[in-house]
Amino acid sequence: MAEQEITLMKGNEAIAHAAIRCGCDGYFGYPITPQSEVLETLAEQKPWETTGMVVVQAESELAAINMVYGGAASGKRVFTSSSSPGVSLMQEGISYIAACELPALIVNVMRGGPGLGTIQPSQADYFQATKGGGHGDYHLIVLAPASVQEMADFVDLAYTLAFKYRNPAMIMADGAIGQMMEKVVLPPFKPRRTDEEVEAECPWATTGRRNKRKPNFISSLELQSEEMEIINLRLQAKYAEIEKNEVRYEKYMCEDADYLIVAFGSAARIAKKVIEIAREQGIKVGLLRPITLWPFPTAIVKELSKQVKGILSLEINAGQMIEDIRLAVEGCVPVEHFGRLGGIIPDPDEVLDALKEKLIK
Repeated sequence: MAEQEITLMKGNEAIAHAAIRCGCDGYFGYPITPQSEVLETLAEQKPWETTGMVVVQAESELAAINMVYGGAASGKRVFTSSSSPGVSLMQEGISYIAACELPALIVNVMRGGPGLGTIQPSQADYFQATKGGGHGDYHLIVLAPASVQEMADFVDLAYTLAFKYRNPAMIMADGAIGQMMEKVVLPPFKPRRTDEEVEAECPWATTGRRNKRKPNFISSLELQSEEMEIINLRLQAKYAEIEKNEVRYEKYMCEDADYLIVAFGSAARIAKKVIEIAREQGIKVGLLRPITLWPFPTAIVKELSKQVKGILSLEINAGQMIEDIRLAVEGCVPVEHFGRLGGIIPDPDEVLDALKEKLIK
């Protein structure tokens, strides 16, 4: 068995390398801190010379997401990356992609807001990602990495889920995960699909008149309300299937926990240190880390709520995921929030103090 090659790199760099290795056909993006290394790394690697992957610095985020729209409509593995205000600009295009049931990847490395805000880490795009963000009744599949390794691993996973369900997927990392450097094992190279393989996998795609096949027509416009309702009902049935089959999470020291922290991304890493300190003080705390923010792990949160005395939602925002936690527990136990704003990362000691003050008292 070949020895795995371990590399030290940033999370943003891992996204770029993984995309090349996963047979990505095209990247279209615009630089914005703290995710600019995605585009910079792709430019350095020059995959157009090795794999044929297209890399374009678009003139804006609006242009980038519409290039992704076109590439996805052709059945290609395409993606874009941005940070919070840039993703806000992409919302109309993302809604179109979701309505047309196209597989695509959006990478969001979050920064503090609202507005232009700060370039420091945040998790305040939770609502934007998990509640649709743009107009209409739609969902993205949202993956939340907590390490550089997961930044690399989730690229192929996101594409797998996107093509399985013909649905856009988002890798939503906070700025700390994008900028931190860790050891990572990159995925093995897989070749880009041939045109024939794309046609076979994506018979719905607009691949032109090759072999005299009539080109497909892809549009999110439907002027008849009755037909639009049918489209929406089909989407809702698909989302129910995703919720049934694709929930992912990590449980950490939950077996004997009296209190539960629910956290994702960088906050989950902090939570593990909180748990270490708390248990040294005789306080039994566990962690549930949602890996899919949508679909949210509602059932496991509800199950754990029957075991613990209280739940702390640890988020680097003013409290957004807490709404999904409270819906899950249905009032069974107290649910409180602790977070820092403006790009400040919570300290484990202040999180533990909040846990004691809000839930243990």
